[in-house]
Amino acid sequence: MGNRTTIQKPHEHLNTSFQTLKELPTPLVHPQCVLHNHELLVCGGANQRACYSYHTLKNEYKFICEYPRDVTLVGYCVVKLVDNNNDNRQSDQITLLSFGSHYNGKNKHTLVMKYVSVWSNTSLSKSNELNNNNQWIPFTDNENNPIIIGRDYDDYREVRALIGGSNSHLLFITYPSNNISVFDLNTSQFIQHNKLPSNIYIDYHCFVSNPENDQGQEMIKTNEKSNKQYYQMLLFCDGAGLSIEYEEINNIFQFHKIFSCDNIAPFYNYAYVCINDIILFFGGWHVYTSVVSKLVHKYSIRENKWMTFENTLPSPLCECVAILSEKYDYIHIIGGEDDKYATVSAHMKTKVRVWDPSQLVMICLLLFILMKHEIRLII
Repeated sequence: MGNRTTIQKPHEHLNTSFQTLKELPTPLVHPQCVLHNHELLVCGGANQRACYSYHTLKNEYKFICEYPRDVTLVGYCVVKLVDNNNDNRQSDQITLLSFGSHYNGKNKHTLVMKYVSVWSNTSLSKSNELNNNNQWIPFTDNENNPIIIGRDYDDYREVRALIGGSNSHLLFITYPSNNISVFDLNTSQFIQHNKLPSNIYIDYHCFVSNPENDQGQEMIKTNEKSNKQYYQMLLFCDGAGLSIEYEEINNIFQFHKIFSCDNIAPFYNYAYVCINDIILFFGGWHVYTSVVSKLVHKYSIRENKWMTFENTLPSPLCECVAILSEKYDYIHIIGGEDDKYATVSAHMKTKVRVWDPSQLVMICLLLFILMKHEIRLII
């Protein structure tokens, strides 16, 4: 494992204040979740085709649609595409991209959904149906030819993906075993395939944008001297950690190893979320003992330090998903599997500042920016 920084614990016991919310309409394991305004869009789960919208203010779920019957959801990923002509956070309509495959590239799917809030006026439902809104349809090019993301033999069973690049036009994909690819959403072509410099098989791993990409807004950091554009990412799995830097103009990767603390090294299949300078890891599955964990870990990117909290999840959980609320003040943890290997319908939330009090200042700043933006829109 190499040199390790001593794992520190909080000096006092924290009140995690996990709040139980409305349960999922159906138990889900490995759900995919995307944030849109006050909605958390839960797009299926392993072998579950139903998609729902959870309203964070109403604490209610509404059904959106189902994946097509010929789509098998074993390994897949859902991301929100960026419309550079609109503010996605305020737009009434967003576009979701879902892609995946399993067993050496079999059962591939690449679909898109133009989502319009199901919490809007119900009279819009007929219009949505006519316009193919809120339905998964094939991803096509300008000539209406189907586009498939993934090579014939790519196994996406434990795939992770991020949207980035100078124009938010690049899809970065990591998947077993130790693969990373770049798909250009503008040209609908793969422009890079590479191997991660690790002997450890990655699966159900952590893959996030480095907050240095304009404080988590997934924009490119420009080096003024060389005029090169970089996009930075972080990856953790099974004791391995990597800082990944992609140089867009020359289409090349650079990899730098990061240490992973001994406490979290044996775990994977955890929920994770990145906010500002930290990554939080919730629960997970122990590789060697098959024990499901309820531990919570934190990695500080700037300080390159790990912490294991004395406080824990209310119960052991793995194969769940964690996602931030719109105002970055709450973390929602949805679905998963308990220590009896039963798929659960659990949905809970916890305050960000409980796990990192220093984030309270940043949250207040973000709220101020959001309020200022809304006032400008009203004017």
